[in-house]
Formats: sequence, C-alpha cells, structure tokens
Amino acid sequence: MHSTDAIVIGAGPVGLFQVFQLGLQGLHAHVIDALPHPGGQCAELYGDKPIYDIPAIAACTGHELIARLQAQIAPFAPTFHLGQQVDTLQAEPGGGFLVGTTQGTQLRARAVFIATGVGAFVPRALKLPGLEAYEGTQLRYRLDDNTRLAGQRVVVHGGDEPAVQQAIACATAPEAQRPARTTLQHRRDVFEAQPAQLEQLQALRAAGRIEVAIGVAGGIEEEQGRLTALELTTPEGTPQRLPLDLLLVRLGLVPRLGPITDWGLALERKQLVVDPATFATSVPGIHAVGDAITYPGKRKLILSGFHEATLAAFGAAEWLAGHKLPLEYTTSSAKLQALLGVASH
Repeated sequence: MHSTDAIVIGAGPVGLFQVFQLGLQGLHAHVIDALPHPGGQCAELYGDKPIYDIPAIAACTGHELIARLQAQIAPFAPTFHLGQQVDTLQAEPGGGFLVGTTQGTQLRARAVFIATGVGAFVPRALKLPGLEAYEGTQLRYRLDDNTRLAGQRVVVHGGDEPAVQQAIACATAPEAQRPARTTLQHRRDVFEAQPAQLEQLQALRAAGRIEVAIGVAGGIEEEQGRLTALELTTPEGTPQRLPLDLLLVRLGLVPRLGPITDWGLALERKQLVVDPATFATSVPGIHAVGDAITYPGKRKLILSGFHEATLAAFGAAEWLAGHKLPLEYTTSSAKLQALLGVASH
C-alpha cells in the first residue's frame, strides 16, 4: 500500500501538467495510466503530427510535447504506474481515498485528479470464439520484456501502422531474438503506414523476411490446450490455415470510459460535472480536468486543460489546507524555485 498526497488518473498532457501544478503546491503525485507509456491520446493519435496551438511553441509533435512535459515535471519525481487501469475508487471514513487497479496496485491518497480524457486507451480486441483464453500467453495485444519471439512462428494481425511497425520490428530483430517466421495477416493486401515503413515492408517481403497472408480471420485451431493456427477465408472464398505459435494483434486502440460511471460522481452525458472555479467534482477531494469533464463554456483543447489543471491544483491545495493560500510566482518565489530545484534570483 502506497500513500501519497495525490493520485492523477491519466498520463496525457493535461494529466502531466496536473502533476506540475500539484508539485508547485508541494503535493507529491502518483500517476496511473492504462497505456505502457505516458502521453495518452496525444501520443497515440498524433504522436508524429504537428500541434500549433501550444503557447510559446510555434509547432511541436505530440511526442515532443509529452517529452517537454516530462522534463518539466522531473523535479517533482512523480511515481508512475503504467499499463494499469483503475477499477476502484473509494472514499475512506477518516478522509482520503483508496484507489485500486486491475493489476492489483493499491494506493491511498489525500486527493484524486481524474484526467482520463475520453477514456482509458485499450487495445482493440480480435473477437474469435475461444481466442480470449489465450490472452497473455499465445495471444498478445502488447509485448513485454519477457515475451519470447526467437524460434516462434509469429503472426501479426492488422493492416494499419501499428501492425506494419510490429511486423518490421519482428523481422529486423537481432538474429538471436528473431522469430522463425513472421507473417503479417490482413483482410486485404493494402496497408496503411508511413511511406518509409511501407517501403521497408515491401523490401522485407521481397527478401522473404516477412510473409503476408490475406484473408478474413474467422476462427482458430487448438490442439492439446495450445493455439495452433488461425482459420482464414481468402478473398476468393477459399479456406486457409495459418499455423502460429504467437499471435500479436495490432488493431489500434479504443477509448473506454471504464468504471468511472460507478464511482458515484455526478455525470452529464457521460462527462463529469465540475465546479469551474476549482474543478472539484460532486465528491469533495476528487477533481477532474481535460476532456473527461463538462462545465459551461468547456472547450476540448489541451490549452484549456492546462488552465483547468492549474485551478484544480489550487482548489485541492486550499481544500486540504482548510484556508486560502497566497498566490506566488515562479519568477520571484524562493519557495517555488526551491521546489523546482533552480537557483533563487
């Protein structure tokens, strides 16, 4: 059981900036996100695309913005719990909150900040009868460091950039870690990815390093408790058997609002209702910012989320202190500069 000042649910740009504003109030944060890396929607949907409306930055990609925010919060040393989805949030009788994840992490905090955006981004599942039983063993939606690829017949299912990237990564892995066979499987022989990736895919196909299987996956084959093959139907209507040892499904990510609706918070059209002065929800001590919320005049912009995180941090700090706090400036406050680890001027 970890105890902390604040828990931030969501590691997108607004969640990361929430950590920064909490740090300026002297509040340490733990951050939970369903993705295995910080960035949320910003990294997943426009990681390599330019953003033009961040103050004082003429243009930056989603990845660059997340890198800048991570550097900004580094002095406050937040604790990250990545690849985990919050499933329980309970108010404790003596004050504070108990937060639990589906992976079994238990955290206790004085305040909670919900920055989940449109929801937790989770992999889009491949739905075939009986396939779910192999998730975590022969069926993977994400790879971890312990996944063994060497000598395996690996099938990558999908036709967009994540699938193309995964197939290329398998085929170009160091020889000692390379699958015995890498097959990219899609319903048609058309793939969506960056031109350089498509060019590399074509070169690896020509060299025999990546095979491509075209058809619609309609079932699986099993033998003695193991997944042995995908059952395909080719565009010509011919049944085809695709042998495998490991199935890597790369169909992109979808947002799931998840259990937020069960936490007893006031909602309006599946969005959290907040007080725009403090971004407090209907439960004292729980604040919400970003695309997860609604209030008069709300705009779903990163810039607006930064404003919301600032007021939420002030609101929570004053609620915890029980009185109004003085406004200090990073340019002149020795206290804030000490928290940031910079020399006082």
